[in-house]
Amino acid sequence: MRALHVPAAGEQPRLSEIPTPEVADGTVLIRVKAAGLNAIDNAIVGGMFTAMMPHQYPLVLGRDAAGVVEAVGAGVEHVNVGDEVFGHVLLAPPIQAGTIAEYALLHGAAVALKPAEIDFVTAAAIPLAGAAAYAAVDAIDPQPGQSVLVSGASGGVGSYVVQLLAARGATVAATGTADDATRLTALGATTVVDYTAGPVVEQVLSAYPGGVDALIELAAYSPDAAPFAAVRKGGKAAATTTAADEQSLAAHGLTGGGVMAGPVREVTAPLAAQAAAGSLKVDVHTVLPIEQAADGLATLAGGRARGKTVVKIAD
Repeated sequence: MRALHVPAAGEQPRLSEIPTPEVADGTVLIRVKAAGLNAIDNAIVGGMFTAMMPHQYPLVLGRDAAGVVEAVGAGVEHVNVGDEVFGHVLLAPPIQAGTIAEYALLHGAAVALKPAEIDFVTAAAIPLAGAAAYAAVDAIDPQPGQSVLVSGASGGVGSYVVQLLAARGATVAATGTADDATRLTALGATTVVDYTAGPVVEQVLSAYPGGVDALIELAAYSPDAAPFAAVRKGGKAAATTTAADEQSLAAHGLTGGGVMAGPVREVTAPLAAQAAAGSLKVDVHTVLPIEQAADGLATLAGGRARGKTVVKIAD
């Protein structure tokens, strides 16, 4: 099968033929129609997880996919051969399986039936970003009328966070550029803070003099870069990055911390159902052929991506 993979440790990704994975107990082999790109794909290429768990090569990139079930391993009973599904390659040792390929092997727990109302590209954009957004919003538990700043709102996770917050009655201040304003407002943001126009904290405090009630940090990886000072004392903060360490939150009088996505079907299936019903927009901004998948990862790495980027593998 063709796959975008890292041939050996330290090498750059390459698109070429490698063996098709074989189904095992508890897994589902799918014929991939579309694969979603995420920041974690670049982290794997950069070796971020090498000290945490073993890697095996060739290592296929990509974690999210949608396609058709090709084979089902023992113990998986909720999908059958021929079903249209979407899912995620869970982060577990060894890191080797991926989805930017003609076939992908996924753990059954992370595979859900694709609603007929959404296409494969849309479904492939849901798992990791949608689950991360769900976890972040759940962590701050916004109440109707509360104000929440979403830092890094322009990306794939941010597009879901803004919508999920608005659906819970929160007033959303979203960071983005002037070019993002119309899109973010359409997703549910009340205020768009142009981070290129001046310090984010100053702009937020100008619009919300007492500070916002909570912060969801999606972009900054260091506490110094996160706009904690824009949140009122006693407020909450959640980060999908490493920015929300305990010491920094305490210094600003905040509670919260880092969150981890759990893209299992109990989380992703309801998100897909909302997308099918039209109550959740899957904000796919770029669709690329597999030959340009590496270009998509470079755009993500450079922080230039808007919404979700999906690689279309097959019709």
